Order: sequence, then C-alpha cells, then structure tokens
Amino acid sequence: MNTRSAALTRSDGTPVRVLVVDDEPDLAEVVTGALRYEGWDVRAAASADAAVREARAFRPDAVVLDIMLPDRDGLSVLRDLRAEQPHVCVLFLTARDTVEDRITGITAGGDDYVTKPFSLGELVARLHGLLRRAGMTRERATDSLLVVGDLELDEDAHEVTRGGDLIDLSPTEFQLLRCLMRHARQVLSKTQLLDLVWSYDFGGRAHVVELYVSYLRKKIDSGRAPMIHTVRGAGYVLKPAPQ
Repeated sequence: MNTRSAALTRSDGTPVRVLVVDDEPDLAEVVTGALRYEGWDVRAAASADAAVREARAFRPDAVVLDIMLPDRDGLSVLRDLRAEQPHVCVLFLTARDTVEDRITGITAGGDDYVTKPFSLGELVARLHGLLRRAGMTRERATDSLLVVGDLELDEDAHEVTRGGDLIDLSPTEFQLLRCLMRHARQVLSKTQLLDLVWSYDFGGRAHVVELYVSYLRKKIDSGRAPMIHTVRGAGYVLKPAPQ
C-alpha cells in the first residue's frame, strides 16, 4: 500500500496561486520552480507596476515580494495589493537584515520576512505556514512514491529501492535523488541542482554537485545499468535504464 502525504490546495481544491515579484531573473526562476514543485500555480513579475497588474488579473493567494524593485519599493506594492485583496498573504524578500528593516516590513503589513540568501525549503515552509494560518487552504492526499524504471523513492518513509533492493542514502543524497527523479528525463545544470537541493546563493560551488552525484552513482548505479547520466556542458539527467 502506498504511503501518502499532505499537500496544500485552495479551499475549492484548485492549486494555490502564488505571485513571485523579484527583478533578479535567476532568483525568480528558482523560486517559481520550487513553488511549482509543490503543485501550485505560480506567476512572476520583475517590477512593481508589473506586479500590481499581474495580481489584478491573477488574484494570488500569496505574494513573494522583493522589497527592492527597480521602479519603486515593495512596501508601496504591498499597499496597492492590499487595497484590492485585503487578505492576500505577503512574504517579503530582502537583502537587508536589520531589526529596523524587519519592523518596517511587518508594520507595513507584511506577514513574514526572509533575508537573502535563504533556503528554498525555508521559504516554502514559511508560505505553507502563512496560507494555513490564513485559512485559505486545505490539505489533500498525494502519492508520496516516486518511480522511475526500477528505482523507487518513498518521500514519507525516506526509503529508496532499486530492483527491490533497499539503498541507504544520506539526507543530502536523498534530496538530490528526489530532485533528479522529480525531473526524470530532464537535464538539470549544476547551478539548478545547487539552487534546488542546497539553497539559493550557495556560492557557485559546482564541485559539491559533482561530489554528490558521484556518491549517488556508486549507490544507485553500481553493478547495474546506469540511470544517472552526464550531459557534457549541460548537466545531469536521470532516466530509466534500458531493458
């Protein structure tokens, strides 16, 4: 019997809607990608005015909002958003981490505050908490078992098997394999893997990815047809082994 875990949807069962507002394209892409992995409907905007327009059309449940934007600051965007959607959840992103900045953001009406660089896992957890407290969502059951060929990963039990054989992985190896399996047959660059498995702004240490991919290969592919492949100049891809 499959183990099942809880995911969030809107109260009507449709995907949670999140608007990501940041003028750094790479960061916006990483954050939107992480939120889409939650099964959420995500859109992005790179400026204050674009954010207000997008929010008016999209009607998000939550907004991830950079305080420093090219046309005007995020605090003014918050005022515009709340004028039309008084109950929208707002999570501020900022490079500033002083007590005064935190007080300013929260006093202006922000619900929470994350300082760059940040862990994607923390950001997702903060949004889960905001949405639950706001009563905008409900939990639904989702299958926790990822299957690619003869490789299976149980997200709830934290167990991995290949061909029925149990494989012991460290927490980081497990997170890396889960990422590769969620994107089976899709080439992921070292930068993407750093962002998704470790955290934003990990320092560009691509050798960390190479090291953990080598660890995974020894455990997943050793003595078997390989599933983890290097795509020269592009990154890594996991796909079923030929039968």
